[in-house]
Amino acid sequence: MSLPLTFFAPCAKGLEYLLVEELQALGAQEVREALAGVHFSGTLETGYRACLWSCLASRVLLRVAHFEALDEAALYRGVQAIDWAGHLSESGTLAVHAHLHASHLTHERYAAQKVKDAVVDQFRERFGERPSVDTDRPDVAISLSLRRNLADVFIDLAGEALHRRGWRGPQVEAPLKETLACAVLLRGGWREIDAAGGALVDPMCGSGTLLIEAARMSADIAPGLGRARFGFLRWRGHDEALWNALVGEAQERSRAGRAMLAPRFFGYDLDPAAVAASRENIARAGLSGVISVEQADAARLEAPAGAKPGLVACNPPYDERLAADATLYRALGATLKRGFTGWKAAILSGDAELSRALGLRPEKRYALYNGALACELLRIDRIEPARERAFEPRPLSEGAQMVANRLRKNLRTLKKWREREGVACFRAYDADIPEYAAAIDVYAGVPEETPDGAEEIWLHVQEYQAPADIPEETTRQRLTDLVHAAMDVFALPRARVAVKTRQRGKGGAKYGRFDARGQYLLVREGGARLRVNLFDHLDTGLFLDHRPLRLRLARESRGLRVLNLFCYTASASVHAGLGGAASTTSVDLSPTYLDWAAQNLARNGLSGPSHRLVQADVMAWLEAERARYDLVFCDPPTFSNSARAEDFDLQREHVRLIDACMARLAPGGLLLFSNNFRRFRLDPALAERYAVRDIRAATLDPDFSRSPRIHAAWEILHT
Repeated sequence: MSLPLTFFAPCAKGLEYLLVEELQALGAQEVREALAGVHFSGTLETGYRACLWSCLASRVLLRVAHFEALDEAALYRGVQAIDWAGHLSESGTLAVHAHLHASHLTHERYAAQKVKDAVVDQFRERFGERPSVDTDRPDVAISLSLRRNLADVFIDLAGEALHRRGWRGPQVEAPLKETLACAVLLRGGWREIDAAGGALVDPMCGSGTLLIEAARMSADIAPGLGRARFGFLRWRGHDEALWNALVGEAQERSRAGRAMLAPRFFGYDLDPAAVAASRENIARAGLSGVISVEQADAARLEAPAGAKPGLVACNPPYDERLAADATLYRALGATLKRGFTGWKAAILSGDAELSRALGLRPEKRYALYNGALACELLRIDRIEPARERAFEPRPLSEGAQMVANRLRKNLRTLKKWREREGVACFRAYDADIPEYAAAIDVYAGVPEETPDGAEEIWLHVQEYQAPADIPEETTRQRLTDLVHAAMDVFALPRARVAVKTRQRGKGGAKYGRFDARGQYLLVREGGARLRVNLFDHLDTGLFLDHRPLRLRLARESRGLRVLNLFCYTASASVHAGLGGAASTTSVDLSPTYLDWAAQNLARNGLSGPSHRLVQADVMAWLEAERARYDLVFCDPPTFSNSARAEDFDLQREHVRLIDACMARLAPGGLLLFSNNFRRFRLDPALAERYAVRDIRAATLDPDFSRSPRIHAAWEILHT
């Protein structure tokens, strides 16, 4: 075909500038970007090289006509003016695809039909025979682009999307296209990192796309070398000798590149099915010796031993199918700051909120599209370790100094008890000075992602409702003073102090918005290790005032069948299990709490059929249950109006609840019943049919001695 030939290479939106650079490097001329593609010119060899070597193009289209098409008749005439015998035989097959934008013709299938009609009518008139339609594997694929009534007719040299490299077998849900994977690698600086011998790590590798494309780049393997089919192979304009020469050159480069390829590609995924899919795809790509994939949690990774720092490339979940979760992004960011200091990173993110959750500072952000999904690529040129601002002493106000003095006094008072009992989490202050109305709880723990690290002190400050006659600015200042006092006493930076503030509004005071850190700590209580979250919710996952009841379960559960109702995060079940319970059954309606409960049990080696978790409305479950239990712990909420259960009012329903619990007790069994409703009154009639003993005093440790009404508790037995 004579010079110059004109081409268009479509690509995903956001890749246009990268594709311009790639095509220029392949020898293309007159290269200019368009929306979701690049125009260029050159010889047929240029088009072939683009098909064989482009990492980014979706297709390569050869333009065969350009004309005005104001209506269907003009479109038909323009297509008929093309000499189709130079492209297709009368016994061949064709397929037509149309893309319309801002034109009088608006129906793509109708426009494609008119193009097909014009082609086959020309053959029928000239040869008395016409080609047939084959939408799956045509000899020639024709593409029509009609924009603002200007028609471009193309021969699709690729035939099918170029991201189909030929190596992919099994897929995971929502796989990353190979073309977008290459964009992530190129924007991340992989070619330069590769030249310097750096490693590549994908902590959530899915089906292995990033790993395989990176290794193929390193080995100088043409992206199209493994494809069985191109659209030009049965096109009449095909130059077989030219194509074979280009393929031979690519094969030689591939052989040389593979011989030099070093094993410095590392993938990880928590899903065993993803690991299996990755390994099979790696084998299909002939790269088993250089890419390793292991099952691992991204939250607990370290840089591979002996690997030279390089690039972390990752496509975390960020769409509805994969349930994007900011917690996952926070855990990934924490992993990179802890284990990959000095590395670079290129991470696809669904939106700005998920990007912020990573906690990494990108040098560049690139807007991209993964199919129809908008996303952004973050390029981090150097991963820095997490930096916690050190505590900076500051002068305390007179009120803050009073709070600090009281805190120090309380710590001295509680010290011997805490050391004797090994208490790591406790209440240090509980509105001791009425004007400074808040509770301060101390948690000694380690971040969940570094479970073997040294314990650190964290504070949880929960403001109480101020009287209505106190101006809101006064309450805010007092809370600020209290927080500064606590930071001063414990020498803590603000980042390790969780503050739950009350806000006035319609309906009275309520707690305001919480942080969304997704940060969990592991804390000690007796022999248990439990997860808490100080920042994201009103409650932390561990009610400190119930400590004595939980430790009692640890002492008295050996060999017993233990039932934990309204189990919350199942910390009581953990203590019972560690105390030797024959079995534990934990019931709650919340799937969130039950997931938390499962992790608490697993952390303490208590998973399995002996430690059952049940998602159910407690009242309905109790009345349907037929098993017997030796020890029942029931700590209900004051109210519940969950859409998944009957409305529950503790004062109104407690007799029915206790009767249902007692019906499940084995002979000689014990019910421990408690709640935090300060106005609760136990119905006297219960004492007429059961042995009821108030044990409130025995269930309050010294840190809650100033708040004897924080909860009530009873032992209840059959008489």
